[in-house]
Amino acid sequence: MARARSEVATRPARRPRLLLRAALLGGIPLVVMSAIGAYLLAGGQTADGRSTVAVGVIVAATAAGSLLYQVPGWSLPRQSAAHFALMLVTVLPALLLSGWFPVDTPGGVLAVVGIFLATGLVLWTTLYLVMTGVERSRARRAAVRP
Repeated sequence: MARARSEVATRPARRPRLLLRAALLGGIPLVVMSAIGAYLLAGGQTADGRSTVAVGVIVAATAAGSLLYQVPGWSLPRQSAAHFALMLVTVLPALLLSGWFPVDTPGGVLAVVGIFLATGLVLWTTLYLVMTGVERSRARRAAVRP
């Protein structure tokens, strides 16, 4: 009984560590890529500067957002919804503002949104299947061990 209480008592400490890890995983690439992008923009290399900043935002959001799947007590639907919301407010605007796609028409914007949604669905499904296989393998190995 005492062990269960001590485990429960240590759970809240995990969230600040996750927040720190998210800040580091997302903050470092964002700062580095933004600095490079700002340098390029200041040098008149607009397309390269925009692309570099966009990559920084995308890398930062995906790196930090991956930790949402480690939040204790969150169900997969909740984790997935939070991750999708984070990608929606970071990656999608980065794609729209990057200059990589023609977004001067509503059709162009819809194409980017479609690419964003399709890519997210393929990646989520692939990683779900891979991680489900990993968990099954771990469970089988744990069941074999005495």
